Amino acid sequence: MKIGCPQEIKPQEYRVGITPNAAREAVAHGHQVLIETDAGLGSGFPDADYVAAGATIVDTAETVFAEADMIVKVKEPQRVERARLREGQVLFTYLHLAPDPAQTKDLLASGATCIAYETVTDSRGGLPLLAPMSEVAGRLAPQVGAWTLQKANGGRGVLLGGVPGVGPARVVVIGGGVVGINAARVAAGMGADVTVLDRSIPRLSYLDDLFHGRLKTSYASKGNTAELVAEADLVIGAVLVPGAAAPKLVSRAQLSTMKPGAAIVDVAIDQGGCFETSHATTHDEPIYEVDGIMHYCVANMPGAVARTSTIALGNATMPFMLALADKGWRQACKDDPHLLAGLNTHAGRLTCPAVGEALGMEVLAAEEALAL
Repeated sequence: MKIGCPQEIKPQEYRVGITPNAAREAVAHGHQVLIETDAGLGSGFPDADYVAAGATIVDTAETVFAEADMIVKVKEPQRVERARLREGQVLFTYLHLAPDPAQTKDLLASGATCIAYETVTDSRGGLPLLAPMSEVAGRLAPQVGAWTLQKANGGRGVLLGGVPGVGPARVVVIGGGVVGINAARVAAGMGADVTVLDRSIPRLSYLDDLFHGRLKTSYASKGNTAELVAEADLVIGAVLVPGAAAPKLVSRAQLSTMKPGAAIVDVAIDQGGCFETSHATTHDEPIYEVDGIMHYCVANMPGAVARTSTIALGNATMPFMLALADKGWRQACKDDPHLLAGLNTHAGRLTCPAVGEALGMEVLAAEEALAL
């Protein structure tokens, strides 16, 4: 199979879909790997690393899309990339279709078989291809939140860990999953007063045991959430409904209860965001203000630490990429129901129920799509 990897073109996206190590593995399996020139530079991988791994460097993204049987990326295809997809071609990348009807329409029109990292599952009910980026984004969230709180950026001028004689910032993390647990770990490590909200009592018990009293836990009722958000200096939104649009957990009306200059970091922005006032931003202009509250809503947070993120993502995606290349997408999905869960579109049909529910579109069962 010809596996193609174009350079990412989303603003300030420095990751790359295939590492030299992954390219070397694919070549060893008998596949041809096409890498757009300079695709890996943002992650610290020059073309020479790919050549040494046995990959072929091509001059343009158009060539990659035209020649490859499978396209491997990081971020959702941009409009110009979606126009290059064709029927029978496999796209393997993050898609986040639930809040993006325009992308969904274009992918369906292309007829391509699109498998989304974020809906591939595992035997424990986890999301193995989303987890590494959730870990990165979670650990980044307190860092960027602390920066957003600085007065020069419009924030309250509060130091997350405080100093002797001055109390620490109050940080509220909404969601105790992979993002939340990593955000809480770093925020607590920075000396903040951290509270994690979640609707799962077993999860709250786990967090309490894990952190040995270094943070607080609270059940995520509407009343508790409203009270804690009003008291917070920094709120980190870390909720996820796999494949679906994120629920809106903090309304615009609640912003008026927050302290002027308090900060919000919406890690769920890829799925539409969990604050009513959230809209996606970029690393170029990451912060905006609504009603005196500073919002950090960068849709590709892990891109800021591109090398770490690329290697972590490549480690997770490589076995699935090889299975798709070795067996073909159809047989690979037949053999692995967890990979089949990643199928979002095929031959002009939507195959992800959560996306269909979010967008009000008809869905064909993924199992039935295998027969098309």
